[in-house]
Amino acid sequence: MKITAGTEHEGMRLDAFLAAVVEDLSRNAAQNLIDKGAVLSEGGASLKKNHRMTPGEAVCFDLPEPEDSLLIPEKIALDVRYEDEDVIVVNKPKGMVVHPAPGHSSGTLVNALLYRCGSGLSGIGGEKRPGIVHRIDKDTSGLVIAAKTDFAHRSLSAQLASRSLSREYETIVTGHMKTSSGIIDAPIGRHPADRKKMAVTDKNSRRAVTHWQVIEDLDGHTHLRCALETGRTHQIRVHLAYIGHPVLGDTQYGSKRVIPGLDGQCLHAASLKFIHPRTGSRVIVECELPEYFLNMLRKFRTDG
Repeated sequence: MKITAGTEHEGMRLDAFLAAVVEDLSRNAAQNLIDKGAVLSEGGASLKKNHRMTPGEAVCFDLPEPEDSLLIPEKIALDVRYEDEDVIVVNKPKGMVVHPAPGHSSGTLVNALLYRCGSGLSGIGGEKRPGIVHRIDKDTSGLVIAAKTDFAHRSLSAQLASRSLSREYETIVTGHMKTSSGIIDAPIGRHPADRKKMAVTDKNSRRAVTHWQVIEDLDGHTHLRCALETGRTHQIRVHLAYIGHPVLGDTQYGSKRVIPGLDGQCLHAASLKFIHPRTGSRVIVECELPEYFLNMLRKFRTDG
């Protein structure tokens, strides 16, 4: 793999640069690669981790193959909102990770689905993400759809791409909106300095569109409904922070202040609409707001 530094990377340490631009590569993992002599200059010389990058400079390396890990079915209660022989829709609680990842090898939605469905999950997502068509963040609650067959997975993935699978969220944001509705059309890509974050940027980005509508004005806050036209990582959180109204409790893109009674962002996937892969009929699945969300609404309602 060969990557070239841009002007925004000038002066960055090599290990920080690699972690910023290579998806799913931590700074520790980057340091290990460098220490093994696996990161080379374009001329073939080994580089040190404290090497400072200059714009236009290229480095070359190969990422090691991921280690195999056996997914273990786990008996975890699921709030199933729709299920048939092809698909299953689950209301995921806040705090649950969708699929195994570094630091989250168990207790995920995938572990729970494997226990419930056994081998009856699509294999298209790979061995780490069986059945998973799309995901929501750990601290976002709400509806997630998984495919039980490869046929259903291909259909649902195509619907995501064509936008016939629609997703609506409810959230509470800081401040008051100037209008009752709006559209945020701003490209999203990896943050140039923090690989764990996304950002509105013109560099190495993809078009992202979020439609929002005011549901209720609150005390210093606003209850919104957001519909995704595209599905970029952290899209709603990044877009709302970009226009100056970060999601309540989102310490990654908004205020670092922890909100009492709210662990993570106040964001709930409330509605899924899709065309059934086998029958062709329109399926609408909705779920009510969870208690943590209702508590925040009560807290910020101007009428007390």
